[in-house]
Amino acid sequence: MDRQELEATLREQFGDEDDLAAVVARQARDLADAQQFEADFDGELTVETVVRNLRDAPEDYSLVERWNWWLGALDLSHGGYARFSVRPDVDTRS
Repeated sequence: MDRQELEATLREQFGDEDDLAAVVARQARDLADAQQFEADFDGELTVETVVRNLRDAPEDYSLVERWNWWLGALDLSHGGYARFSVRPDVDTRS
């Protein structure tokens, strides 16, 4: 999965909240690199897969809340996904 493509798509689809699209895209790339999603679902983690699942989250959720919501569901069903969540209380600006 192309992290830069995902980041651009997240910005387009969900807006840019203090550059959190970059953080979510980095975590998604880490998830893809770990190949856990691929092993659990017999398919590659793609930009389209991420965006489709984030769209399923409640409408009023922020991008980070959407990401963590989806990972929470994956963690409940398969385990081991919590480590890819984003802590919303961490300032991503250096």
